[in-house]
Amino acid sequence: MIDAKTLARELMEAYAQKRILEAPPSSRDPGFDLATAYTVEGELVRLRAASGHSTTGLKVGFANKAIWRVLKLETLLWAHLYDDTVRYAESNTASLALGPMCAPKIEPEIVFKMKAPLAPGADATVALEAVEWLALGFEIVDCVFAGWTFQPADFVAAYGLHAALIVGAPRRIEPALIPGLVEQLPRFKLRLLKDGQLVAEGSGKNSLRSPALCLAELASALPRQPAAAPLAAGELVSTGTLTDAHPLTPGETWTAEADGLELPALTLHTTER
Repeated sequence: MIDAKTLARELMEAYAQKRILEAPPSSRDPGFDLATAYTVEGELVRLRAASGHSTTGLKVGFANKAIWRVLKLETLLWAHLYDDTVRYAESNTASLALGPMCAPKIEPEIVFKMKAPLAPGADATVALEAVEWLALGFEIVDCVFAGWTFQPADFVAAYGLHAALIVGAPRRIEPALIPGLVEQLPRFKLRLLKDGQLVAEGSGKNSLRSPALCLAELASALPRQPAAAPLAAGELVSTGTLTDAHPLTPGETWTAEADGLELPALTLHTTER
């Protein structure tokens, strides 16, 4: 049986040393489940706090109900963001060094900043009423499991694969904007470009039918884990990728453009160091 503290240190060291693990925890222990994985995730939070790094919010994974049926999930998955993994893009342009990462990929997402707690059972309107602002973001995910092969519990235990979050210019959510955003968030289109060439298209509906509904589902998912704190004011929430994830290499320029949602384009330049 896997010990949560031991596994947390193993995963932390694997990421720090860029060491690929041939066997994810679920293949080593058939009893390794989501409850144990969230215990590992909590231990990573403790270890990172001991090294001086605080959490700044949550990232979402598996925000697709079709995947839930295949993987026998009851809700989406989540993991923490940290003060040293989140950065804000000045003038909506940022650069990111990939040298410390094993096999990074890019995911365009909608990011929310909470201004109030959010209880379970919310609809899209109630969820947005608890939000201070929204922005385009790039979540950079990284995997220490060979061949990017893992099960949901492995995903949770390994930081939710979170490596970095690039946050674009925020748009403040005033009460008068909420009815329009409820309509726009499921429908807007997202274009992902690499070096000026279109590589993927997505839509707000890819994030659990709407990023606002994804946020509401996260508020309902957290109480399923006894040690999890509810969503609180000041936290960031990255609501799941709007396109397939794409591999990153140094020397590339990636841009996300939203059509049907008033957010400026976000650009990321990748470097080696």
